[in-house]
Amino acid sequence: MATTEATGTEFSSGAVPEENAPAGIGPYALAWRRLRRNRTALAFGGLFLLVVILCLLAPVYAEHIAHTTPTANHLTDQVMVNGKPTDVVSVAGIPIGPTWHGRFFLGADTNGRDVAVRLLYGGRNSLEIGGVATLITMILATLIGVSAGYFRGVVDGVLSRVLDVLWAYPVVILGVALGVTLAVGGLNLGLFELKGNSLMVPAVIIGVIYVPYVAKPVRGQVLTLREREFVDAARALGLSNSRIMTTEILPNVISTLIVFIPLIVANAILTEAGLSYLGAGVQDPNPSWGTMISDGIRLIPSAIHLTIVPGLMLVAAVLGINIFGDGVRDALDPRAKVRIEH
Repeated sequence: MATTEATGTEFSSGAVPEENAPAGIGPYALAWRRLRRNRTALAFGGLFLLVVILCLLAPVYAEHIAHTTPTANHLTDQVMVNGKPTDVVSVAGIPIGPTWHGRFFLGADTNGRDVAVRLLYGGRNSLEIGGVATLITMILATLIGVSAGYFRGVVDGVLSRVLDVLWAYPVVILGVALGVTLAVGGLNLGLFELKGNSLMVPAVIIGVIYVPYVAKPVRGQVLTLREREFVDAARALGLSNSRIMTTEILPNVISTLIVFIPLIVANAILTEAGLSYLGAGVQDPNPSWGTMISDGIRLIPSAIHLTIVPGLMLVAAVLGINIFGDGVRDALDPRAKVRIEH
């Protein structure tokens, strides 16, 4: 037996006083501790957050610094460069390069539009499309994956074949086909209508084509979970199928869904840029990083900044969210070996 000096309470040498016992650590608290120690993931997550903040401040920059809009043309305007008036777009059609101050900080494009303003507004559009597409993907994939894995049989057969059809086509080819079709005729489903030049058209397309990449892993996990003892106990208690799926199955696949979110965001942004580059995504005059790269590639090497600037922003955003997503995946991996500090 041992006695504490403060209280004189006796307890066996192998036991720990209840008030000194470490508190239980939940899986998400443990994941957060792991993620906090991954400085690389946090640094790249901060990089992505910085890109998001800069893009959200696009109206402030356009109104108070650049004094223009993303669609305003300045073909006949002149700006002061090194004390000399310079045409925004030369007679030969070559746009001005970066001035590194105020207006046309990153130069202009062939239509005399401010590249810095279009870069930030294009980032807003790309991030908005990526976010909406990810939301669509996660909702549809969760509904389809959980339903197919839980009910099996005919439901699983029908839903799995639908996923296989989408899975059979390469992402870019399917995206271009749907993008061109919807850009011409739009989309009318009765409850809502999308015009061909709407930013939601590429968002819906990208959201749908990535559903199989999330739904199939979720379905596989649900097939295993539905045979576990706690699900059998829920059935024995008389819980309905919908109640079991929402209260027993879904909480156990949340970790998988969380891991997929940053991955789908990165792929959605990259896919949007690819579709816009090919003319099947964001339509003029709306800017996006993909359309800016497509417009700028025609003037290489005379105006190479038109391609490099949006390309670097695209790389920064995708690289940041990808590496952060890898850190989230490692943090949620129960097999990861990390030291717990109290």
